Amino acid sequence: MSAEITCIIVDDEPLAVKLLESFVQKTPQLRLEHSFTDSVEALAWLKEHPVNLAFMDIQMPDLNGMELSHMLPEGTKVIFTTAFKEYAFDSYEVSAIDFLLKPIRYNKFIAAVEKAQQWFKRTEMREERVEQRNERRETMFIRVDGELRQISFDSIIYVEGMKDYVRFHIEGERLPLTTHMTMKAVEDALPQDTFMRINRSYIVRLDKIRTVDRNLCVYIGDEIIRVTDAYREAFERYCSEH
Repeated sequence: MSAEITCIIVDDEPLAVKLLESFVQKTPQLRLEHSFTDSVEALAWLKEHPVNLAFMDIQMPDLNGMELSHMLPEGTKVIFTTAFKEYAFDSYEVSAIDFLLKPIRYNKFIAAVEKAQQWFKRTEMREERVEQRNERRETMFIRVDGELRQISFDSIIYVEGMKDYVRFHIEGERLPLTTHMTMKAVEDALPQDTFMRINRSYIVRLDKIRTVDRNLCVYIGDEIIRVTDAYREAFERYCSEH
């Protein structure tokens, strides 16, 4: 990510929007893309124009900030702005970058922006490390029945999660290989350009997919796997680009 952070403002109070706009304008690392006094309108716009950061009020009509935070595009982080400090705990439950209590002072605002910068920087570095690691590797080792088995990425059809264990479904293997591992660890280990998580329990090798039906069910190996809402946007984007 570049040093500049794209952002929007969502607040049903026009004066609060103007104050935040003035803060953004004098903060070089921010670029304001749009301001909204209607949260429903903001959600519709974001689906077509994702940004890095949303400064968002919590108490709003129709769709409040907490509800809206659950619907944001992947990669859009939130800094909540509110006059009610009792919402602070809830804001951290949805992994907000920060919580600003109104009336907002610029020193608090800039401190929250710096937190956002650090979060994006850490995320970018982590993704680069994963990408570099995957570029160097074509295989991985997993422990099966007390022994280390080396499997090539090309041989994996899909991976199935079962609590603290995963099952690797491998071409040429009659039974899946079961190992003690988390789905997050598997997701990080596999090349992200050829594998995709399509629901909480499945990661698939994209070039092994035979068919995707109208209900977004993936036919792969001997399995039919439903793409769930949390992964739908990324999967549909992949399908439209390939």
